[in-house]
Amino acid sequence: MKTPDTAALLEDAADRIADISRPNLQILLRRAALLLRNSGSIAFEDDMDEALRDLSGELGMTRNDTIRFIVREWMEKNTYLPVRSLDEDGDVDGNG
Repeated sequence: MKTPDTAALLEDAADRIADISRPNLQILLRRAALLLRNSGSIAFEDDMDEALRDLSGELGMTRNDTIRFIVREWMEKNTYLPVRSLDEDGDVDGNG
């Protein structure tokens, strides 16, 4: 069962404003405020968003940092950006 998004819940609350309890309205408004505060993010389909959350957790990065990382890697591999060069004296793993 798919849960309704915050916008749908707010629209429903607006349609039946006299029937919604104050605590439920506070929850909806706080959720909306949080979404607005983080509105710089990109919305994805549910399956992509879930995969992105999983990957972010594995990498120990925020969702936005993970998106930046993925886009940068893709752009470098497809030559839209120059590949970052490694300093010869820099730390690297493995054997040379």
